Amino acid sequence: MANVAGLDAFKQIHDTIKKATGKKLKVGIIGTGWIAESHADGYLKMDDVEIVALADLIPGKAKAFAEKFGLKNARIYESDLALLENEKDLDGVSICTYNCQHAPCAIHALDAGINVMLEKPFTVTLDEAIEVMRAEKRSGKILTIGFQPRMSENMQMIKKIVQSGELGKVYYIQAGGGRRRGIPTPFGTSFIEKETGGIGAVGDIGTYSLDMLLGAVGYPKPLTVSGYTSSFFGKDPGYYDGHPEYAEKFGVDDFAAAFVRLEGDIILDFRISWAMHMNTSGDALILGTKGGLRIPSTDCWNGEFDTPLTIYKTVCNEEVEYKVPMKPSQDVFFKKLRSFVDAIQNGDKPAVPSSEIVINQAIIDGIVRSAALGKEISIEIPEV
Repeated sequence: MANVAGLDAFKQIHDTIKKATGKKLKVGIIGTGWIAESHADGYLKMDDVEIVALADLIPGKAKAFAEKFGLKNARIYESDLALLENEKDLDGVSICTYNCQHAPCAIHALDAGINVMLEKPFTVTLDEAIEVMRAEKRSGKILTIGFQPRMSENMQMIKKIVQSGELGKVYYIQAGGGRRRGIPTPFGTSFIEKETGGIGAVGDIGTYSLDMLLGAVGYPKPLTVSGYTSSFFGKDPGYYDGHPEYAEKFGVDDFAAAFVRLEGDIILDFRISWAMHMNTSGDALILGTKGGLRIPSTDCWNGEFDTPLTIYKTVCNEEVEYKVPMKPSQDVFFKKLRSFVDAIQNGDKPAVPSSEIVINQAIIDGIVRSAALGKEISIEIPEV
């Protein structure tokens, strides 16, 4: 009932806005794969938004997408550039392409003066992220990154607990979770091929756990990283049920781990997995001088969780622990898109700014580079 009530409240507010302005926000979707379906579904729930254009490099794919979602009036294009050149009154675009196209598509849209909702990961490399941010700066348009867990009140509670001082000075954060068997081949091979995915588990789901933990402690800059990646499962033909050919196409990581030193004398112990012989690499932990916080393990931290947070303290020389009451589950993906639309309409700052996620990307980039070199490296984030 809470979800229905929340959506009804959104609908009432934005029905009022639409009546006052008489104008629908015009959006396009670039890349019409499976994640784009959630974007279409969300926008279609908004009375003040109209999906007017779709683009996909694969002939016929965008047309089939339009038919599936009843987008009879949406114009179809076979490239992002064609869409941007022909749609002169777009207010925003959702970029839902495979990872290696995130940067060029975002730059093209921003340079065309269009607000951008960019699905995660931000980009494949740090250098690409910097170029996107430079396009954002010169365009003056909104760029937000698709981290729907930010919209969850339960996820927000993690940051509230840390920022309240309840844990004291935070000195150690540990990422956990991960999948036992979850290489995303049911959606084709774009996730696992180097030419399209670029990075694997570290960027696909590792980026979520990084945002959850780094956001809680104020996104301190990384200083050094010693990273490790592997692909034992992805390159094993026996892993795939009926599709041994996927092993030959696998060109990214299916497991990653790292030891990262952050500003503020904080240590990040990171690990993530698409596949491993373990059901989880552990819960996520935030350790402080006055208390510790345990965040229940999930496969990828990409939305809500269904087990309460636990705080550990010492009170009167007694070791105590207590659960944090949970908020009702919400449609966080819808709220992510709604926050993007609201930012366009009201001139608000993006809910997930690039200035934070570039730090996330710098760590991912550092893990990959360190793993390739087989040694610890320094991380430097260029000026935008």
